[in-house]
Amino acid sequence: MKILIIGSGGREHAIGKKLLEDNMSISLYFYPGNGGTKIIGRNIDHIHSTLELGFFAKKNAIDLTIVGSEIFLLDGVVDIFQNFGLKILGPHYLAAKLEVDRIFAKYFMKKYGVRTPEYKVFSSYEKAINFIEKKNNTSLAIKANGLASGKGVLLSHSKNEAKKALKTIMIEKKFGNSGNKVIIEDFLKGKEVSIISIFNGKHIIPFLSAKDYKKIGENETGMNTGGMGSIAPNPYMTKDLWNDFKKNILNPTLVGLLSEKLTFFGFIYFGLIIFSNKIFLLEYNTRIGDPEAQSLFPLMDSNFLHIIHSSFLQEKVSILWKKKYSCCVVLSSKGYPGKYELGKVIKGFNNLIEPFYIAGADKKDKKWVTSSGRVLNVVGTGNSIEEARNKAYDKVKKIHFDNIYYRNDIGF
Repeated sequence: MKILIIGSGGREHAIGKKLLEDNMSISLYFYPGNGGTKIIGRNIDHIHSTLELGFFAKKNAIDLTIVGSEIFLLDGVVDIFQNFGLKILGPHYLAAKLEVDRIFAKYFMKKYGVRTPEYKVFSSYEKAINFIEKKNNTSLAIKANGLASGKGVLLSHSKNEAKKALKTIMIEKKFGNSGNKVIIEDFLKGKEVSIISIFNGKHIIPFLSAKDYKKIGENETGMNTGGMGSIAPNPYMTKDLWNDFKKNILNPTLVGLLSEKLTFFGFIYFGLIIFSNKIFLLEYNTRIGDPEAQSLFPLMDSNFLHIIHSSFLQEKVSILWKKKYSCCVVLSSKGYPGKYELGKVIKGFNNLIEPFYIAGADKKDKKWVTSSGRVLNVVGTGNSIEEARNKAYDKVKKIHFDNIYYRNDIGF
């Protein structure tokens, strides 16, 4: 069986490793992939468009494609592959709007009674400023409408901070055209929860809960990143909160998807927050989270490929999980998510034991070197969060490269 995985980060390496671990006879292809995916499969690096990738998949009789990176959803990769008669796991363009268009997602939530923070939408910078001036609550989340690699949300706790955030997004265009429209949302201070689910066109089947550490600095300070670490399961997700999630988030989402004919075969990521003992939905993603995938797959006891096959058959499957905990620490290049240097030699690879995933590293002249902002994801598992965290940081100590940066509080 030939499987193509679209993306180039630690998530895609993790998906490939899990599939290969359960099914040794499969052949993996990655577009564009990284230094880690090159070891377990074949990187497709001679293709320059999504349409061309579709031709490649058709010509090479790819049996299944999994979309990892959100960038390709904007290009309508699922629609293209389906037009070629190819099996692909991911949302068609209209369903992908739940992720790539935050305003569309908010309207969807409101229409179907999905619990979410209060918000207002603005396409005018001046009107947004006037709204801020009149608003009593100054704890706000100001969000660029479109994709911004997980970084398009700026928090403010004063009117001046809110105005600065609006200027950054709408005037300076830090996130490009994603800042043409903004959502100004009440900021809810609480514990964040990530729940990745698989959607088979009839049912939404949730994975274990996880927790993502989004900020670059310890104690959740500084700029948003693509994620500096994750743990699973999320210790704050109680049985009562799970029931609340299913009643007020998952079930109305399913009703909305079916009612709007936004059915597809793929993943739905619920970005949640616990506030006043209730679950609120902050955002949808229509793919597997990164770095949540890296902490979830080492705990998955079911065959991932079997789960995917069952979804195409629209079967409601039970996913088995190890009764353990995991902690993923992201090793990054100093300066990320801003400017950083590449080509730093990585030492200590030979000392690493599984599980670990390569996010932005490549092998040159028999040496591993950094090739992106997020470089490595190291994971520890154990019978408690503390044991998992200690094992992860033991691995961290074995890796060295110039200007290495990581948070020391993942899992605390």
